[in-house]
Amino acid sequence: MTDVTIEPEDDRPVKPALLRGWRRRCPACGEGALLKGYLKVRDACPACGEALHHQRADDGPAYVTILIVGHLMAPLIGWAFVEFRPDPLVLSGIFATGCVALSLYLLPRIKGMFVALQWAKRMHGFGAGSDV
Repeated sequence: MTDVTIEPEDDRPVKPALLRGWRRRCPACGEGALLKGYLKVRDACPACGEALHHQRADDGPAYVTILIVGHLMAPLIGWAFVEFRPDPLVLSGIFATGCVALSLYLLPRIKGMFVALQWAKRMHGFGAGSDV
C-alpha cells in the first residue's frame, strides 16, 4: 500500500469573501470595485488584478432577491392591512415602492456575494491553474 498525500489548494475563506462581495468589492483583496455600473462584473480587479471574468452569476441573484423581498414584504403587507386598514390603492402604492426600492438595494449586493462564493469555492474557472 502506498501513502499518497494530496495537498489541498490554498484555502479561500468563505465568510470574508462573502462580506467583501456584499460590499461589492473584489473577493480576493477587498479593495477593488467588483462591479462597473450597476450589475456588470469587471473582467479583473483594478487593485490586485484577480481575474473575475470566470463568474457565472446569471439569474441566481435575481431569484434570491425576489425570494428575500417576497418573504420580507408579504407579512408586512398582511400586518399593515390588518392593523391600519388603509385604502387598497395606498397600500399597494406604498408596498410596490418598498418592494422596488428593496430589490434595487439588494440585487447588486447579492450578485457580489454570488461572485465571491464562486471565487471562494474555486468554481467556474476560479481555481488555481485554470485558464478558462
